[in-house]
Amino acid sequence: MSRLGDLIKLERTRRGLSAKQVAKKCGVSEKYLLDVELGTRIIADDQARRILRSMGMQQQTEADFSLDDIAATVDLQTATDEMQRARAAAAKAAKAKPEAEKVASAGDEVVPGSIWLDALSSVLKRVPVYNAVMKEIGHRLLPVENGRIEDAAPDKVFYFMAPDDEMRGFRVTRGDLVLVVPASSPVDGAIMLIQTPQGRVLRLVKRLDNFKLLLQRYDAACESEIVQVEDLHVVGRCVRLEAEL
Repeated sequence: MSRLGDLIKLERTRRGLSAKQVAKKCGVSEKYLLDVELGTRIIADDQARRILRSMGMQQQTEADFSLDDIAATVDLQTATDEMQRARAAAAKAAKAKPEAEKVASAGDEVVPGSIWLDALSSVLKRVPVYNAVMKEIGHRLLPVENGRIEDAAPDKVFYFMAPDDEMRGFRVTRGDLVLVVPASSPVDGAIMLIQTPQGRVLRLVKRLDNFKLLLQRYDAACESEIVQVEDLHVVGRCVRLEAEL
């Protein structure tokens, strides 16, 4: 089986195109296309893109997900079920339209981006990875559950790459990625991303009282700094660590 072949077949079926029609559009034989869909012929990523674009898939729908991302993660059965539900809903809506409106809109039907890309965007989020100067240097795909990632809005979370070994004693070393979720105030006992005059840093926060906090870092030895709560600028709370072995 070929997941890219499955994706091509799903998109072709969704658009109501025959294998012969698609083969003609992209300049291959019908047998070649059917072999790709069946998984008996291996297809490269760029060839898959060419076939998908020949069916009318919008280039911008690929902005957040590569075909590798999609092929590795998309649940094709879920996408197929969603396609069937969408068709049933469209048929029901068409029956409810006045006849004159049906005639007026008959030639205007547009198939929006790919159904599997649309479905994927509702269950996965392309989360950016930032370095110490907050320049995006990559991304990770994270699952979206009930519209949230780690109980936060998906577009508000990001990864921060540790720029040094100042938190090594707390198992965060240079180059590790920590997932940051929004936080408006410090959380006792949590590692927080903090804005300082020198830039953004990671610190373990401990509350001393209602007005004072202890910020800790741990490289060769544990070092602490006492700050006033009102002077601390919290960027977010670190909730997950990803490290290379």
